[in-house]
Amino acid sequence: MDGKPKLETAVFADALSRIEVTYQNLDSIELGVTTVDQYFDTLGGISRAVRKARGGQAAAVYIGDQTRGDGAVRSLQEQVALETRTRALNPKWYDALLKHGFEGVREIEAQVTNTLGWSATTGQVDPWVYQRLTETFVLDAEMRQKLAALNPAASSKIANRLIEAHERSYWTPSAEMLDQLRAAGEELEDRLEGVISGAAA
Repeated sequence: MDGKPKLETAVFADALSRIEVTYQNLDSIELGVTTVDQYFDTLGGISRAVRKARGGQAAAVYIGDQTRGDGAVRSLQEQVALETRTRALNPKWYDALLKHGFEGVREIEAQVTNTLGWSATTGQVDPWVYQRLTETFVLDAEMRQKLAALNPAASSKIANRLIEAHERSYWTPSAEMLDQLRAAGEELEDRLEGVISGAAA
């Protein structure tokens, strides 16, 4: 009986080592791979397990989008880039979210966090994604103040996630941009601490 779990683990690892492609169908036109965490939790998690079982050799990761028209199959890298351009960096998308105030900023933060999750599990996020997210939501002073006013906790988390992405070597900003990002992050942290202290008082 003691040997059974070890045998099952070995069989599972062997099965994973034979996988060459991992794949996910999108469930809804409303949900993308960067808008909810279930995608990188499941597909990202299994893709990472496959890479480990294959001795560090990653399997190809594809996304099936059958939510409109004839459908399309894209690499995960292409899908994340597409969603970043059409959602996170699209003024129509984030302006609509900001009309929902606190919850809207939380949704933007989730987009950034889920993107980081894909980098952590698959490494399939282009560095420019983090640069553009930084420019749009943190380095733009007007946007930064708007996010902080609506949801100080989520706005601070956005900056921290982007700094974390750099520290994990998912992107390499210029020294000037990194200094600006860190300064903005400290400003948002100070604001958050002020809000928390004010609430406690």
